[in-house]
Amino acid sequence: MSFQYRGLKAVKKHHIVTDEEVQQQLEHLIATRPRRSEVADRATKNGDEVILDYAGFSEGVQFPGGTAQDQALVLGSGTFIPGFEEQLVGKNIGEEVLVDVKFPEQYHSEELAGKPAQFRCVIHEIHEMQSYELDDVFAKEVGQCETLQEMREKMGRSMQYYSEQESEMSLQDELLKQAAASLEMEITEKQLNDNIDEQLNDMAQELAAQGATLEMYCEFMNTTIEKLREEAVPTARANILAAATIDRIAELEKLEVTEDEMKEAKEQVCRSNNISLDLLASMNNPELNEMIARSVITGKVMALIRENAEITEE
Repeated sequence: MSFQYRGLKAVKKHHIVTDEEVQQQLEHLIATRPRRSEVADRATKNGDEVILDYAGFSEGVQFPGGTAQDQALVLGSGTFIPGFEEQLVGKNIGEEVLVDVKFPEQYHSEELAGKPAQFRCVIHEIHEMQSYELDDVFAKEVGQCETLQEMREKMGRSMQYYSEQESEMSLQDELLKQAAASLEMEITEKQLNDNIDEQLNDMAQELAAQGATLEMYCEFMNTTIEKLREEAVPTARANILAAATIDRIAELEKLEVTEDEMKEAKEQVCRSNNISLDLLASMNNPELNEMIARSVITGKVMALIRENAEITEE
């Protein structure tokens, strides 16, 4: 089979967002975006959001990661370790509260797992949480629109835009898979293992942001690291083939990144991350520059495949 990346055929499916879908999204916002009203004339109760400072101590020693300022916490949400939130109920603004807890045996920090601890807390604000009505007040405060009808129309346009974006991404993924399927390539064990390592590292970072580890995830999901690695093999193969396909097309078509294209791509990175070009340049990060150049080349390759494909619209 010869390498084929021109003249591919694919179907681009368009989804027309319905009024019912817009209504569902509005109701989802109602359920997840309560109205916060600041109160100062009563003690906290379950369901309130409090803004507090806290410092954690174990065996009389303050431990890393146990301190925060102006932390938002909804009492009764189960966000913090068991026993913490209950001890903040019935407290007043400015009151110093000593919260005594015991870390779970399976806590992600081995140094704290199963140990008693004390948190010194000060509550600064109390917010009563109430549900919005689906009305103009909701539209103004949540949707930044004058009326609910305006918010409906704005949301419908936004949902349609993202639907079209997803449709285009699905189309390009399909075209790239078709091209990759015709690429003759032998994937080595090292390539597979390296890509699997990347997948698991990404997964570990996501779990760490939630205060968990891969080991904790495996225990919860009744699986093992070895099984996770086995399950990652198909994705690893697809990733390696896709990258090799992009490289091969760029080589055959002599696609390169110009200085202007690199500059424009860096400016986009700066806009997305709200930083200046000078700050980005001062980082002097070769890996980041390589990633940016890679994204430009990938965009060029996908544009070429797309322009030379036979697309049926549905």
